[in-house]
Amino acid sequence: MIWAILALQGVPLWLCAIAISVLVFRNRQLRKRAGSVPARIRVDGKGRWHPGHGLWVHDVFAFRGSPAAWKEGLVQVASVSVKTAGDEEKKGLHRLGEDVVVATFELVPKGSLELAARAEHASLLLGPFAKVAPVSESATAASPVATAT
Repeated sequence: MIWAILALQGVPLWLCAIAISVLVFRNRQLRKRAGSVPARIRVDGKGRWHPGHGLWVHDVFAFRGSPAAWKEGLVQVASVSVKTAGDEEKKGLHRLGEDVVVATFELVPKGSLELAARAEHASLLLGPFAKVAPVSESATAASPVATAT
């Protein structure tokens, strides 16, 4: 919509096309970083799940929302626990597949985040809080897959 307004005000369409191309290329480049986790995020267990990509930097988790990357967040994490997603949680998690894990991040100084990702990305989701033990594939929704403090 903003591009149509700019075009009506006399901004050349080629300039609008270049700006859109830069946004798309930059977003794609950020998604392809080593250690990037495609995930869905929900703050304090409320509201809906928002798609994006996250990356660990020591004990800080950086998250950038998709598709236009307008929202970014840096949170310091105190502990992480991971469990398999239940049937109720899977209803709000689209395009993640059948094996979905939900990680609860306890933040510094207070608060929490929930991140959902494919089970194959569980070790990336845990980041520096990952244990040496492998993630159990036969875990139920009630039992935690991995816990770290």
